[in-house]
Amino acid sequence: MMKKTPFPIVRTVCAWGVALFLFFPLFWLTITAFKTEGQAIAAELFFSPTLASFAEVQVRSDYLLFAKNSLITSLLSTVLGILIAVPAAYSMAFFPTKRTRDILLWMLSTKMMPAVGALVPVYVMAQTVGMLDSLIALIIVFTLSNLPIMVWMLFSAFKEVPKDILEAVRLDGASVWEEFRWVILPLTMGGIASTGLLCLVLSWNEAFWALNLTSANAGTLASLIASYSSPEGLFWAKLSAASLMAIAPIIVFGWFSQKQLVQGLTFGAVK
Repeated sequence: MMKKTPFPIVRTVCAWGVALFLFFPLFWLTITAFKTEGQAIAAELFFSPTLASFAEVQVRSDYLLFAKNSLITSLLSTVLGILIAVPAAYSMAFFPTKRTRDILLWMLSTKMMPAVGALVPVYVMAQTVGMLDSLIALIIVFTLSNLPIMVWMLFSAFKEVPKDILEAVRLDGASVWEEFRWVILPLTMGGIASTGLLCLVLSWNEAFWALNLTSANAGTLASLIASYSSPEGLFWAKLSAASLMAIAPIIVFGWFSQKQLVQGLTFGAVK
């Protein structure tokens, strides 16, 4: 009888160690949000919880306005991205050309460029057309920023559709729209949904463009968090409260949709 090796136990311990290491910043952020500024600076572990920082964040910064802006820009940029990415990925998956792979690689390569490299031209264009500090500018930028990822994920989802089904439908005389509406769409709805969920999370968490293209009117929750950094220093308790209020909705959303998110990230991984 073979003896059990200690490796499963070691793997479990290491996994728990990594999980706790990754969870600790969120834990510290949460408890700091319920402290006073003095307790936050002193890094006290035992304290009397207070909601004063949350109340001050709402009074000082109008949390609901920033949350509304984040929700609008995230949802609309995701919907717009899906409307553009679905036909693009569909055409490249089912009607490829010799340059299809090159186009996909080029689209993906645009994500390798630092966002700051495109800041000046984007800022000048937004200023020229009068879109600075507007939700429309953020929606457009978020859409274009996430579009390469959306096309790649949807391309992988469409490539998973069995070719035999498509050949049978085409032999029956179905048009391109009928093929997409009654065959492709039902089979890939999971991939489309997971792509939308992932890009919704990415748009919600986007900070660079929100901080550089908006101020008071169209600021997102990233702008709310940044507002608690001042020349006088950081207000740790209020900063933590603002951060927790900003990430809590998307954490809850991600928790309930984690299955779809993982499914979208693993499309095409196993053949």
